[in-house]
Amino acid sequence: MLKKTLLLIPVLCISTFSLFAQPISRAKIHSHNDYAQKVPFWSAYANGLNSIEVDIFLKNDKLYVTHGESEIIQDRTLENLYLQPIQKTVQLKLGQPQELQLLIDMKSEPYTTLEKLISILENYPNLINNRNISIVLSGNRPEVNEYVNYPDYIHFDYQKLEDIQNDNTWDKVALISLNFKTFSPWNGKGRLTDDDYKKVKAVIDKAHSYGKPFRFWGAPDSKTAWKAFSDMGVDFINTDLPYASASYLNTLEQRVYFNKISSEVYTPTFDSDQKDAPVKNIILLIGDGNGLTQISSSVLANGGDLTLTQLKSIGLLKTQSADDFTTDSAAAGTALATGTKTNNRAIGVDSKGNSLKNIAELLGERGFNSGCITTDNITGATPAAFYAHRKDRSDVEGIISDLSKSKLSLLVSGGADMLEKRIAQMDFSILESTDAITQSKEKRIAHFISKNDVPSILEGRGAVLAEATKNGLAFLNAKNAPFFLMVEGAKIDSYGHENYVPGIVSEGIDFDRAITEALKFADFTGNTLVVVTADHETSGFSIPQGNLENGMIEGDFTTHDHTGTMVPLFAYGPHSQDFQGVYENTEVFEKIVKVLNLGMN
Repeated sequence: MLKKTLLLIPVLCISTFSLFAQPISRAKIHSHNDYAQKVPFWSAYANGLNSIEVDIFLKNDKLYVTHGESEIIQDRTLENLYLQPIQKTVQLKLGQPQELQLLIDMKSEPYTTLEKLISILENYPNLINNRNISIVLSGNRPEVNEYVNYPDYIHFDYQKLEDIQNDNTWDKVALISLNFKTFSPWNGKGRLTDDDYKKVKAVIDKAHSYGKPFRFWGAPDSKTAWKAFSDMGVDFINTDLPYASASYLNTLEQRVYFNKISSEVYTPTFDSDQKDAPVKNIILLIGDGNGLTQISSSVLANGGDLTLTQLKSIGLLKTQSADDFTTDSAAAGTALATGTKTNNRAIGVDSKGNSLKNIAELLGERGFNSGCITTDNITGATPAAFYAHRKDRSDVEGIISDLSKSKLSLLVSGGADMLEKRIAQMDFSILESTDAITQSKEKRIAHFISKNDVPSILEGRGAVLAEATKNGLAFLNAKNAPFFLMVEGAKIDSYGHENYVPGIVSEGIDFDRAITEALKFADFTGNTLVVVTADHETSGFSIPQGNLENGMIEGDFTTHDHTGTMVPLFAYGPHSQDFQGVYENTEVFEKIVKVLNLGMN
């Protein structure tokens, strides 16, 4: 018969803590054999699971929570372990009430067990009359045609992909559950074969054709499997790992990104690359927090290539600070800018607080112009390392004071409301657009991308970093003097701290657009060295899954902070080969000084 589409039975999940965002798909989480957890019910409840499975066995007129009679433990009854705790959460209004499915797997004879169960449930009217809580019976059940004989609050787990001719009987079915191993031997590692994928997907779609939610039991229990089942439309994902599965599935929304922006890949000429020719200009591009995995995610989301990945001279930097295994941006920026390790939070001073000469100051003494472009505020730790000298990065007033003493010719950043008037007092001409940078004949210019914090690519910033880089290079080049330019893609780090994959990927792709402009300029001049690196890695980022065809990246994280892992360095232009190898971040400064042939020991 033609089936009507049935409304899904309200399914339980009472969430004690607002720990996790809602999942990207409709998948809910089912705590398989929940009674076997170290803390039954509460582990699943605290982690916001949507369905809880409990096995019961009737003996001596008591419903024990157990897989079998031989495993009965005194006082571990359905009421003690589940009904009373659920009632307590309702009475005390713990957490945000959501839907909860209590899947009761009856292991003893069905009719007497169900009769006893109903007599007990009648003592909990605030549960059986609660629209957020559903009672679903599995295991040893009555005959299907008898489902309609039981109270309205009783529903059943149907374990067949067969039509039920009576619509009233279908109304008593809460979900369809099947054994995964019947359809595939997949163990949750790697990927389903094409044939198995088709079989499994067909089963899920068939269940949905009856208008019912679907669950596999006996299914692999891993991150890869959870993601696959979520993508295929499994409604209840079976797990023995409540915390791990909730942590994973309920954060998918901020860890999965389908990329829509692009960096047009530029292939350099390599005419000047790795040549022992004089270097006139230096462009240092710093992707804040941009580790190897961050770069990889942007590469793969951009169709498998970036301008950055065309380069041949590649190295790795060790990033530890003077006083910590894991650096912050201040100490890392100082190491790159001055060639000296310092303590975390220190900017432009050594570990004892003594001022250090940075690369912009050093080159300024030799007739170089210099500039800083960033998607942060100019007082941020990384750009500040190229002009300021402060013991603590939070000394913003001191950093601004140092900026007034600097010889920088070009500033591009956010923070106009806080900084524009003060910058104007430092003899900078404030320009209203990035286009105006190219035409400016002023000695010192500044442009503010935003009034406050710079918006992200996802918030509609556009390619302003690339535009500022292109126009900034034209401005500096027009002065007919050598120059040093630092360009920072700051928000890769910001989104790493947030563990937000869309931000990491999109900001990384946008950073590549700025790299493209730097390489085009290097090819145009033939005497410009481009160095691209990071101050540190942020978040312990990894990319377990993705899709090159649709630009999907799934990311995962080990921390919300920086890590001690090495970061990549890419170089292009004359003497780029000198930047190959594995070395300390301080050596970037030393290598720049050497290739410029400044005559320093």
